[in-house]
Amino acid sequence: MSTFERYLSLWVALCIVAGIALGQAIPQVFAAIAAAEVARVNLVVAALIWLMIIPMLLKIDFGALGSVRQHWKGVGVTLFVNWAVKPFSMAALGTVFLGWLFAPMLPAGEIPSYIAGLILLAAAPCTAMVFVWSNLCEGEPTYTLSQVALNDLLMVFLFAPLVALLLGVASVTVPWNTLLLSVVLYIVVPVIAAQIIRRALLATGDQPALDQLLSRLGPVSLVALLATLVLLFGFQGEQIVTQPLVIALIAVPILIQVYLNAGIAYWLSKRLGVAWCVAAPAALIGASNFFELAVAAAISLFGLKSGAALATVVGVLVEVPVMLSVVAIVRRTRAWYEGAPA
Repeated sequence: MSTFERYLSLWVALCIVAGIALGQAIPQVFAAIAAAEVARVNLVVAALIWLMIIPMLLKIDFGALGSVRQHWKGVGVTLFVNWAVKPFSMAALGTVFLGWLFAPMLPAGEIPSYIAGLILLAAAPCTAMVFVWSNLCEGEPTYTLSQVALNDLLMVFLFAPLVALLLGVASVTVPWNTLLLSVVLYIVVPVIAAQIIRRALLATGDQPALDQLLSRLGPVSLVALLATLVLLFGFQGEQIVTQPLVIALIAVPILIQVYLNAGIAYWLSKRLGVAWCVAAPAALIGASNFFELAVAAAISLFGLKSGAALATVVGVLVEVPVMLSVVAIVRRTRAWYEGAPA
């Protein structure tokens, strides 16, 4: 890892503080940026996500995507954790912590709404940000792309019924325009752009030019990540400042859920003999959430000022720092993972 990457946790912490401070100091600027959205998908954040993930997508040779069949066990592990474990474990953790242990410290009328927000968060597997985490842990890029594409497809069919089941309601109105536009902006557009650039360079046999471009774009990707953090925390600064105890209590089941599901995916991968370069992103995909969709769904179902919307915002608050810690864990345990079978 470069020196910049080695201290990424520090830069993330500084960006969180800067985002909250700037959101309080110049709220009109952040309000204008927040208003630049279509179907609740912020276009400025989408542009920054392009800068984050296009350098990673440039590394992918689509001609090699067929090789992902070699990693079918890793695909199976992630699908199992994303769809059979994570939503249900989050519902259980939310009920135990918010509905029971922390209930005396929370506004009673909002507790069901907080738990609903956690369920919305866990029912949507992460998409765009996974490319960042996979790149940081040197994950297999073709596996990551294939797994994300499969999760996107499954979300269209499983998100609504899964949420409906866990919330105990007859039907859920999913913001389909948000879901589909997010997939287009965060996956389809960057994939197409990256492949056009890659093929244009390789058409002339200029592999060194591609390698040089990737070297230059690496820091751009991380700077875009940090800029995204400043924006996200600037948008939500008021909520964080006015309700710190509620934020901290809601964060507890989210933190446990992330480490639990990452651990399950990583352990299952080792038991099944999955290569580390697949097991590492499998753990990260299994643990992270598509918080953009969760926030939009919470606002659509429960309202902007609801406890559910606040709970999904807490997911944004903890997502990056926690996922960076998971990246560090899988990197540091590589020697153990590749040692004797468990």
